[in-house]
Amino acid sequence: MPSASSAPSQPAVQRFPLAAMAVLATIAFTAITTELLPSGLLPQMSVGLNVSEPVAGYLAAAYAAVIVVTVVPAARLLANIPKRPLLVALVLTFAVSNAMVGLAPDFTAAMIARLVGGLAHGLLWTTMAPYVARVVPADKVGKALAIVFSGNSLGLAIGAPLGTALGTLMGWRAAFLLLAGFGVLLAVLGFFLLPSVRRAAGEARPSMRAAIVQPGVKAVAIAWPLLVLAHFALFTYIAPYIREAGLPDYAISLSLTVLGVSGLLGIWIAGLTVDSHPRRSLLITTAAIAVSMLLLPFVGGSLVFALALMTVWGAGLGAIGIFNQAAILRAGGENKDAANGLTVLTIQLGITIGALYGSAALVVAGPLLVPAAAALPVVIALVIAFAGRKAAYPPGPGELRDPVPVEAEEAR
Repeated sequence: MPSASSAPSQPAVQRFPLAAMAVLATIAFTAITTELLPSGLLPQMSVGLNVSEPVAGYLAAAYAAVIVVTVVPAARLLANIPKRPLLVALVLTFAVSNAMVGLAPDFTAAMIARLVGGLAHGLLWTTMAPYVARVVPADKVGKALAIVFSGNSLGLAIGAPLGTALGTLMGWRAAFLLLAGFGVLLAVLGFFLLPSVRRAAGEARPSMRAAIVQPGVKAVAIAWPLLVLAHFALFTYIAPYIREAGLPDYAISLSLTVLGVSGLLGIWIAGLTVDSHPRRSLLITTAAIAVSMLLLPFVGGSLVFALALMTVWGAGLGAIGIFNQAAILRAGGENKDAANGLTVLTIQLGITIGALYGSAALVVAGPLLVPAAAALPVVIALVIAFAGRKAAYPPGPGELRDPVPVEAEEAR
């Protein structure tokens, strides 16, 4: 049995660190809530900062933009910092950013605060998944990622709406200050509950160049953002679609709740299958998302049909994040940190391009056909995943034991 000194990147006790995963899920929840909160409080913030609503919207846009610009160089700069103190420092940075927004005397100060938060956000997602892969047993990585990523869906389904409600009742500044206080508490919990992990002797330094040439990395770094692009193309313009489809106005807020809650369902399902049947599960999930989007233009005013399709869409999106996160860590190999940083960058580009793509579809094809337009990049992602059997999306242990895949491999 290897000693702790010979394998420092492995957890000392091979038990599943449930408390640590819960802390990481809460960190993810806080990050998503921080990212989305200005969108829900835009009217109040525009008045409080004495700017127009379109200008106030730059507080959300700049947050994403700084991630794209800084994530790769910042990740390289901080590559040698131990992961646990880095994660704690990033949570404290979120707290500082939110406090600065809550106390900002003017728009410029609020913008600087959001840029600080965006920098922390990008670094968080380049750090979190590789850290998870180091502190849990190898056969439980998928389960761990499912727990951690549940924080994303909870941030969307609960965090942002709750923050918006608190901001409406208590003022937008109070909402940001409360989120800052929660971040400080979370940093304390992280300090005590997150296990330490050190880089193994001889482990390669993160290299984006080396990661890109790893077999399978480019396929995942393209297919995953295409799915995110499709989601935001439709999600951004869900309101005009719902009105054009003849659905009641209350279906707009209801659909957002359905997407968030069903995302949790998808994450739970993915946690059960990602370690044993990753390829088959990913292909089925991606195909289901495409079909649900292609059918949305044909709901014919049926709210039940529309919500059923949105449930498939939301659950698929939640699951697809787990499948692709596991895929990029596997494809990245010893360069998994850099490979994960690459997907953080391409996903942010996917979010930005998705909104623009959805806008173009809205103008060219009309609101009712935005879902069909969103389905096109999903189909492309499905083709990439299907072709990536060898390196990007290989079969898992459960699939290799199945009679049909084994015979197929022998036939090759």
